[in-house]
Amino acid sequence: MQLATLAARERIPAAYGSRIIVAAGGLMSYGTNNAETYRQVGIYTGNILKGAKPADLPVLQSTKFEFAINLQTARTLGIEVPETLLATADEVIN
Repeated sequence: MQLATLAARERIPAAYGSRIIVAAGGLMSYGTNNAETYRQVGIYTGNILKGAKPADLPVLQSTKFEFAINLQTARTLGIEVPETLLATADEVIN
């Protein structure tokens, strides 16, 4: 969160890997969906507890990503976010 505070103070547009930082005042984020990641970890752990050998399990990669934009921060920085970009966002914070 300190990075978001510093970027805002210095009026530097910045993108982050977590939606939580955007909710706290960051400009935008693009990263994995944490709920989906935790779900995958649960399934993986369940397979191990059922007897699967970890070495035999496939390597998993995130398949669900989130894009969030904070319009209040954009206005503060003097950035006009194009409608086409807003339309692709999973979450727009006013």
